[in-house]
Amino acid sequence: MSCLQTIQDYGLRSIGIGERLLPREDFTLCDQFTLIGSGMIWNVYFGLSALVLGFFFATALAVGKASPRAIWRKPSEWFIFVFRGSPLFIQFFFGYFVFLSLKAYSPFFDPFTAAWLGALIVLFLNTSAYSAEIFYGALQSIPKGDVEAADAYGLTGWSRFKRVIWPTMLRLAWPAYTNEAIFLFHATTLVFISGFPAWQQRGDALYYASYFADKTFNPFIPYPILAGYFIVLTLIVISVYGLVNRRLNRHLPSENRQKIRLRLNLIR
Repeated sequence: MSCLQTIQDYGLRSIGIGERLLPREDFTLCDQFTLIGSGMIWNVYFGLSALVLGFFFATALAVGKASPRAIWRKPSEWFIFVFRGSPLFIQFFFGYFVFLSLKAYSPFFDPFTAAWLGALIVLFLNTSAYSAEIFYGALQSIPKGDVEAADAYGLTGWSRFKRVIWPTMLRLAWPAYTNEAIFLFHATTLVFISGFPAWQQRGDALYYASYFADKTFNPFIPYPILAGYFIVLTLIVISVYGLVNRRLNRHLPSENRQKIRLRLNLIR
């Protein structure tokens, strides 16, 4: 089988398009690159969806935590504390158990036991908590002069938040938020080794890399391929977030603009 035929057969296999059965023998580099790359579709789906949804929820949580009213502040504080204080791996297991228990009471929760929805919800809640803490720190760091200037112009309430507080918060938080986005994409590899099963062997990139490592007894080919894909994905995230960062800081002199620096999360 040619490499082009392999790509046609397995390039979209992780989403149910193409050959249903996985190759059983005579594994080639093309097989491994194609199937692991196919699994990256799920990693991108989980990471991108959780980031987009979590961004808005994290903003609400940060504002709630900064609120002087306990009715908003306390729930936000406890939500952030719980999801930042517990390991993501355990959250996947607990989330699957909760959705499985709810499924026994109502068929409405049946899709929640599938990875495409249940695992996405867990990732969404987790990244919302971490991002909210980043945004909260940025809110606390907003110069008082900016707020006083907004008051002097007669901006209050939603107008002040939309025109002054929120843009300044994003500008201060963006470098740290970029690192959270990178970590989130890396964390998507936990989905199919946690409680959420892979349906019909349709898993993410790590699922296929583990499959080849088990079949060939040689982890030194599929796992470096997997790492290569994630390095490329990380570079794409850094580039996109760098463009947004330049947009947020376009009014500042070039020497005063914050630059995005990649920091490795050794412990989380």
